[in-house]
Amino acid sequence: MLNKKFYVENEKYEKLITKKNVKSDFYNGIFDRWENPVLTAEHIPLTWKYDLNPETNPYFMERLGVNAVFNAGAIMLNGKYYLVARIEGNDRKSFFGVAESDNGVDGFRFWDYPILLEDTCPEETNVYDMRLTKHEDGYIYGVFCSESKDTSVNDLSAAVAAAGIVRTKDLKTWERLDNLTTLRSPQQRNVVLHPEFINGKYAFYTRPMDDFIDTGSGGGVGFGLCDDITHAVIDEEIITSKRKYHTITEAKNGAGAVPIKTDKGYIHIAHGVRNTAAGLRYVIYAFATSLEKPWEVIAEPSGYLIAPQGIERIGDVSNVVFTNGAICNDDGEVFIYYASSDTRLHVATTTVEKLKDYVFNTPEDPLRSVKCVEQRCDLIKKNLEYLGGK
Repeated sequence: MLNKKFYVENEKYEKLITKKNVKSDFYNGIFDRWENPVLTAEHIPLTWKYDLNPETNPYFMERLGVNAVFNAGAIMLNGKYYLVARIEGNDRKSFFGVAESDNGVDGFRFWDYPILLEDTCPEETNVYDMRLTKHEDGYIYGVFCSESKDTSVNDLSAAVAAAGIVRTKDLKTWERLDNLTTLRSPQQRNVVLHPEFINGKYAFYTRPMDDFIDTGSGGGVGFGLCDDITHAVIDEEIITSKRKYHTITEAKNGAGAVPIKTDKGYIHIAHGVRNTAAGLRYVIYAFATSLEKPWEVIAEPSGYLIAPQGIERIGDVSNVVFTNGAICNDDGEVFIYYASSDTRLHVATTTVEKLKDYVFNTPEDPLRSVKCVEQRCDLIKKNLEYLGGK
């Protein structure tokens, strides 16, 4: 017989899963925020955390706890919304789980089991932050961070990051491919596979780094081509969205969601990082690249698209928002899934038309205070003249 506490906790779980989400009163004309996170540690099924057998768990204790659920890849299949979320156990190791929803804003429920990847990299300690790309070759690819201990130094916190690659057709059976190799960059994180062939080759947006934390000579979001996805090797990386002094991308930046194809260009939803007295601050920004040359930036609005607000500022790594998944449905609605403070996952919704307007009509950052004031004064002048003429 199940412990009575199981029924209490299961009722709380079902109440959370079936709770309806509503739009918040936040307004900027670009996107809507939703009040409730779409995934949290509380969304993890009880069967993943507790031994339900009272003989082996008489006090109904958590045996394998979960600390956080965040950074999720996203994809739409057969009319349903799927998230491959990063789940961090109490032991600090991360893994992936598939959560499914009918509407993309609430009701996300995890499948019975998390994803068990093929154990092909014995040196690999941790995996996280999977991006999902529905590629024109017919596969769904997952590109994620594969982290290993850096054995070249006597430092327990030193790590090596590589881009792991898996592929599937149903999110259930996953084939592990070789990790991405970039000949000119010793480490890689935040790598995204472009959804189409470019010149007959697979194309990746990369983030070249000199070591696990510092970008060093890495100048921003990179772009590179490879012939064989099963043994992916990139010889040369071109920098697309560059890091710039005294901007939201000063410390580092990286690709986020898979680019959204529009008639004006590919819209990218990425993350930018800057240093503050309180530590690193992560925000989400957008830019567009050319349809013909998807490594060339053709529009980059000033500032951030999404920054942490309210409770989003609080968590394991405070003052952070981060995205690695977005869905564009058949109606042109866009669902941006973003994590806050490495703790929970939220959704912001907009449309392709709004994103195009934002990306292509918002002024670029002039990069100096005096020019920023001139830019703002021009806007104010136009508005006052418009109001005066009404």
